[in-house]
Amino acid sequence: MKPVTSLIPHRDPFLFVDRIVSASREKIVGERTFPADTWFFKGHFPEYPVVPGVILIETMAQCGGAGLVYAELMQNRVFLLVSVSEAKFRRQVRPNELLRMEIENLKISNRLCKQRGKAWVGDELAAEAEWFCVPGKET
Repeated sequence: MKPVTSLIPHRDPFLFVDRIVSASREKIVGERTFPADTWFFKGHFPEYPVVPGVILIETMAQCGGAGLVYAELMQNRVFLLVSVSEAKFRRQVRPNELLRMEIENLKISNRLCKQRGKAWVGDELAAEAEWFCVPGKET
């Protein structure tokens, strides 16, 4: 298993993928657990902490980018999120819950990547969205 830090340039406190479970041309599966001491819980509903929706989208996008590198579909590139659509939040994600992301690669080229993702806690759908990324300069 490759460490996520070898796949994308994100680092703590803005690295939101713990591991890539599997990755292929069609699908990427990754996981993340947000510990109770994660920085944003202190200010985002501190009496009832939940992962912010925008962080869930970022988490899925990071998983998608890391999976492209893991599957050797892209190498040495920075992925820049340029568009998000169809975002829906179905279930709150609380501290210490395991989030499983399933990312579908809809289009992959040297100039554009389109992906669709779903994030699950157990068998409950927590969030879903589609997004476009452009590969930036090589790292």
